[in-house]
Amino acid sequence: MNTTQANPSDSLPGNLSALLPDLEKLYTDIHSHPELSMQETRTAGLAADRLRAAGYEVTTGVGKTGVVGLLRNGDGPTVMLRADMDALPVEEATGVPYASHVRATDREGNVVPVMHACGHDMHVTWLAGAATALAQNRADWHGTLMAVFQPGEETAEGARAMIDDGLLKRFPKPDAVLGQHVMVGPAGTIGSRSGVITSAADSLQIRLFGRGAHGSMPQASIDPVVMAAATVLRLQTIVSREVGPTEAAVVTVGSLQAGTKENVIPDEAVIKLNVRTFDEGVRKRVLDAVTRIANAEAAASGALKPPEITPLDRYPLVTNDAAAASRVRDAFRRHFPADRIRETGPASASEDFGSFGTEWQAPSVFWFVGGTDPGIYAKAKAENRINEIPTNHNPRFLPVIHPTLETGVETLVVAARAWLSA
Repeated sequence: MNTTQANPSDSLPGNLSALLPDLEKLYTDIHSHPELSMQETRTAGLAADRLRAAGYEVTTGVGKTGVVGLLRNGDGPTVMLRADMDALPVEEATGVPYASHVRATDREGNVVPVMHACGHDMHVTWLAGAATALAQNRADWHGTLMAVFQPGEETAEGARAMIDDGLLKRFPKPDAVLGQHVMVGPAGTIGSRSGVITSAADSLQIRLFGRGAHGSMPQASIDPVVMAAATVLRLQTIVSREVGPTEAAVVTVGSLQAGTKENVIPDEAVIKLNVRTFDEGVRKRVLDAVTRIANAEAAASGALKPPEITPLDRYPLVTNDAAAASRVRDAFRRHFPADRIRETGPASASEDFGSFGTEWQAPSVFWFVGGTDPGIYAKAKAENRINEIPTNHNPRFLPVIHPTLETGVETLVVAARAWLSA
């Protein structure tokens, strides 16, 4: 086991350190040209070009914009490595020279700013680097490597779109499905665990129906704004009063829209909320409570009809297979210094990565790579201000390029070779 490491690139597998300048250019290029979910044509093209140049059999357009590359290198296991490609409708506020100034049209026809506020640009670069490094060092391993660049993770549709497009029938079943995500944490560190690692997520829309009136005549209305406000406040009691202290759940109302003018009471109000849970029983209890509260507040307001509750998207739990997670963790411990490997708790963030292992009935492992400047993180921790570090989805979220870039490439190569070198 390594105990010291002055420069992370000194221990990169094979000739990976020689790839870093080009990979940095790829990363800043993708960051500057983000694409919304299921619109990732340019990013997919860059990924496909990299795979072809490295000698992979490449299939594009899987699940609309997904890319699958296969590198067959003799008999042996098949390992799938996955990266997501999509960006978010967020206005970038990082101020770096390679910041995004992109505007795009979303599926509702709105022109929105676009930013890689969740780090998927880093994920694509990691997988491009790992795929190239493994191809250039194929004498050191045997088996089949499958590189999957997935669209639409942010809308929980990309993994399902690839599966529905025949992923399981068109490509070999993997012996292991591996993925990772950049998160707040000291750059160069890796967090992993067995069991549940990311939460289940359910997004819902609640449409509340009232009766509009002049703002000066509230007695003639059934005010959906008041109805919505009461509903939002009551929803906050689910976690504090209906979820046990040893359980975990998050209920967040991210949008409340009603009316257009201060002296007009509207007919309707729309609430959009997100629920995160780590247990199926808790999930059902929370979702049932959301429905009960919405209906009860509508009835209490004298609404003319019950609210309309519409599911928006759904992320399953991501659960790391115990034996496979142990195999990856042991490989990391052999390669990295001990102080860079951390046992992490389950994250309240959500992912559709787990769909691949579940549908293929193959063991999967997901882990986190820190992307925060270590000095900034240490100072924030000492001052009890870690919560002030911009998180994923924040307009100022920006992983430090080094050593985040080389660490993420290393982890994919090391984890893949835990099977391919067997």
